[in-house]
Amino acid sequence: MFSLLKQKAVNLFPGYFALVMATGALSIGTYLLGMGLIARILLYVNVAAYISLWVLTLTRLFCYFPRLAKDLMSHTVGPGFFTLVAGTSVFGCQLIIMTNLYTIALYLWGLAILLWIVIMYTFFSAVTIRKDKPAIAEGINGAWLIAAVATHSISILGTLLSSYVERGQDVVLFFTLCMYFLGCMLYLNIITLIFYRFMFVKLDHSALTPPYWINMGAVAITTLAGSSLILYDKNWPLLIEITPFLKGFTLFFWIMGTWWIPLMIILTIWRHLYHRYPLSYDPQFWGMAFPLAMYTASTYQLSKALGVPFLTVIPRFMVYVALAAWIFVFLGMIHHLFFHFTHSSKSVKEKSL
Repeated sequence: MFSLLKQKAVNLFPGYFALVMATGALSIGTYLLGMGLIARILLYVNVAAYISLWVLTLTRLFCYFPRLAKDLMSHTVGPGFFTLVAGTSVFGCQLIIMTNLYTIALYLWGLAILLWIVIMYTFFSAVTIRKDKPAIAEGINGAWLIAAVATHSISILGTLLSSYVERGQDVVLFFTLCMYFLGCMLYLNIITLIFYRFMFVKLDHSALTPPYWINMGAVAITTLAGSSLILYDKNWPLLIEITPFLKGFTLFFWIMGTWWIPLMIILTIWRHLYHRYPLSYDPQFWGMAFPLAMYTASTYQLSKALGVPFLTVIPRFMVYVALAAWIFVFLGMIHHLFFHFTHSSKSVKEKSL
């Protein structure tokens, strides 16, 4: 059993915690829209997914540390490690919103901050000082934006926890406000490189991987972070003073995310229908399921923060799109895992004979 666990852990995709991100975001979105049963089922799925992925990650850390370190310092797969931060924070938000488990969420927030510090500075230091750097066509992809997603996820969880903290509430909100603006900075810097790569560097259809949907997902979670701060503005005088700015800035990012959706749909059709690129399961597809779910939840919260109830028409439609995408990817994952499990079991039996 342990050998099978090690076999699965050795090549674990660093961005697999996007499964937790997508499931948590969809669970929150369905809960806000009154779809309680679906939200509860997704919560149970996420508990199992979060624990399982941590078992595999810790196995990889202790048994295959050189491989893990090499991946973390890679331009192409290194950004995937930021899903550990975002997945932990989104899971914490899910626990607060649906179960009021503030204590567990507080520990998850501390873990997310620690992971953010380690991954953020290890990855960016490594890719900065390495001698042989890839060209922008090979080095940059949508997964880089998970750095911004991770930063904003910490901001959102901290904002939700601020009402639970008895002392130092203003300190917590100041920290979450800083993380919000830092995430905005990271998004604007990275999306500029991605937009340049789209417009002025040859883009082969095989290179248009699902994480490019995070072009939209990153601004969706930016919208949720800004909306959360606006909704908690009465807890801190400074937030009240800058609320008009936050409303405009948050709306700006929501518009940007909305603009990305049609373009990404067109490019996805161009990849899979026009060029007939195989539509088989890849863990990177969670990088497509997450943005759709996050856009649903963030638009709903934005409508509350801005006081524009007509915007709720969008999440009431988008939630079914996000749910369909999640089910499609989840079934693909189950089929993939079942196939590999049976194949691995046969290999073990053949070796034993």
